[in-house]
Amino acid sequence: MIPKLKTLDRRLWLLAWPLILTNITVPLLGLVDTAVLGHLEDPQYLGAVAVGSNLFTVIYWTFSFMRMGTTGLAAQAFGRRDEFSQTALLVRSLLLALIIGLLLIAFHSPIIRVGLYLMGASEDVTELASGYASIRIWSAPAVLCQYTLVGWLIGTQYPRGPMIMLIAANAVNIVLDVLFVTGFGWNSQGVAVATVFAEYICALIGLWLVWQRRPENAEFSREILGKLGDFLEILQVNRYIMVRTILLLFSLAFFTAQGAQQSDTILAANAVLFTFLLLISNGLDGFANGAEALVGEAVGQKDPDHFLAVCKTALRWSVISAAVFTVIFMVAGGTIINLLTSIEPVNDTARNYLPWIWALPAIAVWSFLLDGIFIGATRTRDMQNAMIFSVLVVYLPVWWLTQELGNNGLWLAIMSLMLARAVSMGWLFFRHTKSGRWFV
Repeated sequence: MIPKLKTLDRRLWLLAWPLILTNITVPLLGLVDTAVLGHLEDPQYLGAVAVGSNLFTVIYWTFSFMRMGTTGLAAQAFGRRDEFSQTALLVRSLLLALIIGLLLIAFHSPIIRVGLYLMGASEDVTELASGYASIRIWSAPAVLCQYTLVGWLIGTQYPRGPMIMLIAANAVNIVLDVLFVTGFGWNSQGVAVATVFAEYICALIGLWLVWQRRPENAEFSREILGKLGDFLEILQVNRYIMVRTILLLFSLAFFTAQGAQQSDTILAANAVLFTFLLLISNGLDGFANGAEALVGEAVGQKDPDHFLAVCKTALRWSVISAAVFTVIFMVAGGTIINLLTSIEPVNDTARNYLPWIWALPAIAVWSFLLDGIFIGATRTRDMQNAMIFSVLVVYLPVWWLTQELGNNGLWLAIMSLMLARAVSMGWLFFRHTKSGRWFV
């Protein structure tokens, strides 16, 4: 039975608005990092954090299935009202997150060394980025536990949980950023120390919230912990998300590396513009995240009418949000750049490429929403295949053919990637809807 449209709009908004606010706080942290370092005399500090942050985006989001996979599975268990499965998924995923996080710390030296080499930044920037990375790696267990906690809270339709977690942690991070960089003069390493403190605070708050939200009939027994096969099953279910995420992060890291090879100024300017990209993606992801929970619920209940109603409602609000972002950046883009950096060459360069940001919401909104739908339905293999096509058949060839355009060619390639993802996943959505495969 299809819920009344007004009721479904209200349910989506109740899920989406805390997630929109939550997601916007993520690039807000990047805004503060950029603004604090962007007003120092040497742009190398800003470039170092751009390179180091991108390295950790690649490292941590390689394991983002801890968030996305948990959301889809938790939402479907929530739709079935299966309290044991909800609890077991949470406990096993948290244990897996801790194990992976400790392994990352144990092997961090070669990971950081190889990652920074592949980034291809200048020697001075690489040295600063290495110091940043050697501190930031200690947050690995906290970050991966956060992914699991946020995924579970979204899947069980408590979006205020992630909002509380991230707003509190980012508030601490902002204060420590200013204290360590401006007050103590720790530059890029101060940003790293602040981030590590904030990540652990975020994880602790998340654990407390999940404890408060645990199913009433949940009993923490040996059966909840599961066996080795249960952990391997979680990894197997999410392997497609892992491949998809590695390819996406490779694309973003490749973008940063190619900018770094052009000049430190281009690298820093792209770092400023990437903050706009983070604002767009995290803002639009609010409705996509809401769709994950409601789509998962519909799939768990095997209700195709509810499924389609959720998709249509999420699409309408996503498109409206994309239009709002476009207007904001066309009107205030230059002012935002001024707030982010006072380094004249970086500021001027960022302004030259600002028109790409104006077009970005209209192109990116489709793939962001479709990601949410496919995650909620746990159609992760489709997400992987669409990403393989988009990166190997579209993104890299477009970059190769437009190298003579310099940074414009690089931005054209990243836009082509997002468009290819939208087209390929849209085609799969149409096929599955026509054949009823969402519920098979």
